[in-house]
Amino acid sequence: MAITAKDVAELRKQTGCGMMDCKNALVEADGDFDKAIKILREKGVASAAKKASRIAADGLVDILTEGNVTAMVEVNTETNFVAKNETFRAFVKGILRTIIANRPADIEALTACKFDGTDDTVEAVLQEKTFTIGEKLSLRRFIIVDGVVSTYIHGMGATGVIVNFAVDAAVAEKAEFAEFAKNIALQVAAMSCQYVAKEDVPESVLAEEKEILLKQMEQDPKFAGKPANVLEGIIKGKLGKFFDTNCLLEQGYVKEDSMNVSKYVAETAKALGGDIKILAFYRYDKGEGLQKREDNFAEEIANMVKS
Repeated sequence: MAITAKDVAELRKQTGCGMMDCKNALVEADGDFDKAIKILREKGVASAAKKASRIAADGLVDILTEGNVTAMVEVNTETNFVAKNETFRAFVKGILRTIIANRPADIEALTACKFDGTDDTVEAVLQEKTFTIGEKLSLRRFIIVDGVVSTYIHGMGATGVIVNFAVDAAVAEKAEFAEFAKNIALQVAAMSCQYVAKEDVPESVLAEEKEILLKQMEQDPKFAGKPANVLEGIIKGKLGKFFDTNCLLEQGYVKEDSMNVSKYVAETAKALGGDIKILAFYRYDKGEGLQKREDNFAEEIANMVKS
């Protein structure tokens, strides 16, 4: 059967694969489109396997809210160029809808779910996208949050933040609360912290911090001969600085440095006539802790020539 340019273009439109890949698949399938698509998918699995050893440390953090359920996900790519691709970004939105619809327990359970609007698993769609996009894609992590939230995405998906609130329904509906909640999400994005309140810091963390501070003072001549109760007072003061840095409610409010976040929450609650409490926050920084890919274009071109 003769394969026409129109056939190749149509298959490319359906699959997003390269022109030569589409032409070869149609030739192999004797012009049968369904068989050609299957061939491309099979090659996509092989292609994805070859890419498995590559480093995917770029990518995208995205957030979606449906009703009172909010999900945040990080999907990694090899390059920022692909992370900006609309096909990839639409795929991430599909992942978020899949998460909200299925509420999987972990990444393994997520990959076994049917991808939003299809009969294919997330794993199968991920492999197909790896093949068609041409880079290793990786589902790294996700979180599901129920209830009243504020969200923020910074830098086209570089950082994502969800803040979960306990608040009276009447207060939650007010525009002033929405502005307040947005400001808290911006605070979390701008000022990295680990805990909501001092009470949330584990005793083991405090004990380790005290030990570090004590050893520092032991090595500092100006603290030599100081009584234990004096050293304890100094440590208490230094722990205050630890709380100011690591606890959201103790941090200085970024838009008004004359008060901390705790005071901002209290003043807002009073002004709006109800109770407001920050229950939790979640922050994903794209590629955090992952090894970055280092491109060697000369070597890559040399390898292409050899092949």
